[in-house]
Amino acid sequence: MTSPLVRIESHPQEAKRLIGINYEHFLALVSLAEERHKEKQAEIEKNKIRLIAKGGGRKSEMSSKEGICLCLVYLRQKPIFEILGLLFDVSKTKANDAFNYWIKILREILPASQMEEVEGDEDKYQKLRQILLDYQLIIDSAEQAIVRPSDYEEQKKYYSGKKKMHTLKNQIIVLPNGEDIVDVTIGKLGKISDINLFRETHHKFLPKQKFLGDKAYKGEETITTPHKKTKKTEITKLQKLQNQELSSRRIAVEHLICRLKIFRIASERFGLNRNKYSRVIKTICGLVRLRLNRLVLFT
Repeated sequence: MTSPLVRIESHPQEAKRLIGINYEHFLALVSLAEERHKEKQAEIEKNKIRLIAKGGGRKSEMSSKEGICLCLVYLRQKPIFEILGLLFDVSKTKANDAFNYWIKILREILPASQMEEVEGDEDKYQKLRQILLDYQLIIDSAEQAIVRPSDYEEQKKYYSGKKKMHTLKNQIIVLPNGEDIVDVTIGKLGKISDINLFRETHHKFLPKQKFLGDKAYKGEETITTPHKKTKKTEITKLQKLQNQELSSRRIAVEHLICRLKIFRIASERFGLNRNKYSRVIKTICGLVRLRLNRLVLFT
């Protein structure tokens, strides 16, 4: 059985289909992830109480490159861990451990949004908020199915009447034409309405910031929404034309959400532990930003 890593090294043009990013981005990601890996190992080594000499003990069955490739294959293809282990010639447990280790590193080196990139730097944060006033940002949300909780009270909490299943909701805000992800809110209860979710997170932006959204955001002053007919009145031809124009601009956020769902872990029922949900989805946001060339990993 050919390893996915061997396959993309011999056929680089197939990388995007197999792991979700092109081969050049993969190599850059490996380089940066290996640096972070060495830093983490150095931190562990510093605090380690040694029982055997340095360099002793069992050697790792996987290289860093293989571990990162394994992690990306899981995000893109979502095989069960038995199959993932077979693909990389390791046990199910080793495959699971490798995924959990490298997803943490990828999460650390791939900012999920512009807001996250400036997190912790107040000057850059305020500057970004000011720059964003020049744009009408596009907002939308999407629900993803999760495994039904075993506890009945938990079931009620996560049940979405709209989707008729247990879900988590994600909100995404993008630049016009979907050029970049401005902000993401991940893992909220699926039953929360889109407009209430926006109101919970609106404080991140300046009060004058303008947005463009669908009919779910009707009634929010800062969001331009399509005209909506009522029981008593129909919308005019002019309003229909305006709705078409708004739709042609708003479709950018739908396209970007589709890019996220290229990774099957973000489109199918989420089968991992729910406490890993935010880490996984934000990592995918970072990978999509990498595909959009909004992250520069080459040094």
